[in-house]
Amino acid sequence: MKDSILRMHNEAHNWENASPIGAGSLGAMVYGTVGVERISYNEEMIWDGDVLDTKLPHYKEGLDHIREMFMEGKPAEAEKWAWNNFTDQYFFVKSYEAAGELFINLHRDSEVDSYERLLDLGRGIINVNYERYGVKYHRESFASHPAKLVCSKIQCEKSFSGLVSFVRPNIDKITYTVSEGSVLIDAFCSTQHTKKKFRSTAKLVTDGVFENWGDCVMLKDATNLEIFFSCVTAFRDESLDTMSKIAKADVGYEALKAEHVADFSSIMGRSDIYVGDDGVENLSTGRRLHRLTEDENAVDRGMVRLYFQFGKYLLVSSSREDSYPANLQGLWCDGIKSPWNSDYHTNINLQMNYWPAEIANIPECADALFTYMNECLLPGGRRVAKENYNARGTVVHHVADIYQFAAAADGIWGIWQLGAAWLSYQMWERYLYTGDKEFLRNTAYEFIRDSAVFFLDTMFEGPNGEILSGPSTSPENSYYVTVDGKKENVSLAISPTMDIQIIGGLLDFYAEMEDILGIDPETAAEARRIRARMPKLKIGKYGQLQEWIEDFEEYEPGHRHISHAFGLFPAAQITRQTPEYYKAIRVSLDRRLAHGGGHTGWSRAWLINLFVRLRDGAGAYKNLRALLTNSTLYNLFDNHPPFQIDGNFGGCAAIAGMFIQSHEGFISLLPAVSDELKDGYFEGLRARCNFTVSAKWTDKKIISLKVESPA
Repeated sequence: MKDSILRMHNEAHNWENASPIGAGSLGAMVYGTVGVERISYNEEMIWDGDVLDTKLPHYKEGLDHIREMFMEGKPAEAEKWAWNNFTDQYFFVKSYEAAGELFINLHRDSEVDSYERLLDLGRGIINVNYERYGVKYHRESFASHPAKLVCSKIQCEKSFSGLVSFVRPNIDKITYTVSEGSVLIDAFCSTQHTKKKFRSTAKLVTDGVFENWGDCVMLKDATNLEIFFSCVTAFRDESLDTMSKIAKADVGYEALKAEHVADFSSIMGRSDIYVGDDGVENLSTGRRLHRLTEDENAVDRGMVRLYFQFGKYLLVSSSREDSYPANLQGLWCDGIKSPWNSDYHTNINLQMNYWPAEIANIPECADALFTYMNECLLPGGRRVAKENYNARGTVVHHVADIYQFAAAADGIWGIWQLGAAWLSYQMWERYLYTGDKEFLRNTAYEFIRDSAVFFLDTMFEGPNGEILSGPSTSPENSYYVTVDGKKENVSLAISPTMDIQIIGGLLDFYAEMEDILGIDPETAAEARRIRARMPKLKIGKYGQLQEWIEDFEEYEPGHRHISHAFGLFPAAQITRQTPEYYKAIRVSLDRRLAHGGGHTGWSRAWLINLFVRLRDGAGAYKNLRALLTNSTLYNLFDNHPPFQIDGNFGGCAAIAGMFIQSHEGFISLLPAVSDELKDGYFEGLRARCNFTVSAKWTDKKIISLKVESPA
């Protein structure tokens, strides 16, 4: 793999512009500020809240009443009733929180020469280099997955002094032990002081001298300072044993670094994309993005590769086989109250995080998602299905956390019930990519089966004999109905197009899974009977694929969600083999964009994937360029704002999809390559049926091809 260096020539003065490092469960944001270095730490289980009693005796009764009003042709009345009478049927989850921040006061000001902050994506190392009054300083940090430590080093040609302190709200006790060079911090989440405790420990190693200054440590006469950070939560270990982890630092910084680089680069090096350079690779990432923004004719093909590698880097850093999955901000968050609680949003965001896992050849990153689905969402969803719906199976609404929360949350939009159903597709994708029947049986079966069975129990027969779902929503969007000559805005619906696509596809591959494994053929037959009676997709008055079962006027035609496009991507129900729908979804996308769609990073990333599936290279590249110029910060974080990581992952998956697709039953090479990307190569991308593919092309024509599959 070519070197992949994210170059920044500026200090990060706010969290969103710092540099992320991560080891799955443990990570940090490195600011690289000159006068005072600032490192913000995160551990994935520092999450406020607890297991909630989500039993609601009248929930099903209320849903049935809303459904009846819809069946009577009264959607506006149903919506008003839900707002007025159903508001006590929703829960609220607590926030993911940061572990705290380490500050190292080094200089009185930030006056330097030759400053650079370099994030090595292939090796997982951040370097900060500068010269101050003729003296060179070098800083380095990485997060080691094998050691479960965040490791940092500061070196200088001459001796330096510095003040080291640790800061966080809700610290119970902090102990600086100069003789051992350690800082031990006991803290707790915002509430639940006893059960939600955690301990952070930093070991400091230097050739200088430490002095204890009470609430900080003074370092004197040093040319080298090494910091090893660990964190343990009571959620995982009630003994709060950080010292066994810190003991791993005894092998020394360089040994830990070598171990980390071997681990990290072995995953990052499996796949790569190269589409040419334009002589700007040594410019800072910020200047490169600014150049694209200011000049609509500017091209930066190297940025395509860099963005792809950065997306992989974030997933490898925030989601490993022994961690929990990446949340709304991956692994990283700022402070103790995160935007949207940094929770698991399941109406696209959590799913989008894992779109690159299979195609970009980093599948073990998705193992964290599967563990979370089976350990948290499956049992939590089973309780909600039984207690609130009187149904079998499992159900997940649009918000989840680490405490098995799966019930409706936030407001009436929380009625949406398809979180588990959508997540099932990720498990099925793993099977389609690998053909691994043991995975299907031992990891995927229960979750997929329970997700399907829930809808077998809760769907109902409509007036024309179709089997319907709901009340539901087309996530976060709404439509107009006319009542007494006046337009009313309605968000609830019966069988919106996304419901039809997600549930229909789920029942299809659930039944296929039963055919493969032969466990429960009777339920598979029931799923096929229900599937055959579900509504068909419809085309509306503009030639568009309808978002709802009726051709309603959209309240927000440029809405950020494109939920009715689910069947095109991430599913594969709409392809060139369904030309009527294939054409109609293109009309829907054009209408979305004509009305300002794609105005958030993740929404734009979804659009790129959709244009890729439409095999429109020019459209895909145009939207990728818009993602870079409108929704990307100078450190390549998605600019939601505030930061939300899913756009990075969605963009990464879309770039891979430009060069290889396999959802139509065969491997398609260069399906959505624009003129700007007409020459290049890719290595190690994955296709369904357990193929790994590498190819080189000139003028959009393949000149070499390598296809591998295990014997």
